Amino acid sequence: MTKVGIFFGGRDNGNTAKIARKIQDGLGKGLATVHNVNNAKTEDVNKFDMLILGTAAWGIGEMHSDWENFIEELLNANLENKKIAIYGLGDQVMYPESFVDGMGTIFCRLPFKQNVVGYTATDSYKYYYSTAEKEGKFIGLAIDDDSQPELTDTRVSKWVSQVRKEFGL
Repeated sequence: MTKVGIFFGGRDNGNTAKIARKIQDGLGKGLATVHNVNNAKTEDVNKFDMLILGTAAWGIGEMHSDWENFIEELLNANLENKKIAIYGLGDQVMYPESFVDGMGTIFCRLPFKQNVVGYTATDSYKYYYSTAEKEGKFIGLAIDDDSQPELTDTRVSKWVSQVRKEFGL
């Protein structure tokens, strides 16, 4: 059985799904399974010891609309002992005042924030404000495939190595 459930919101062929598959490839397909939150239920979340949650910034910084429907399913799951990592997509040039805020919204809704791992540095980004920034770091992996696509693969690879260690894999 796989240990890591990767749950993303958005189209199966969209950028958030693409990043989910890159993360899965980095962890190993035998270790991680990808789920679109549009079709996921509480029981799906409960199957995993560790979770990776992904969303794009929708509109002006909101989490993807599929997450609006799924967040209650997630919160009904047994999250108390699960390690959780979060990734978010955004555009720091077009939306510098709400960069990767969808990731911040998911974090805010989690009842056990101390279980979140995968914090990353903010220094290679140029934005004005983000709800995903806590104490000078992003609460997860921030991806800007619009303004910095050349950095995406390196950011994902580095973060997957970090999360692998923090998950104890």
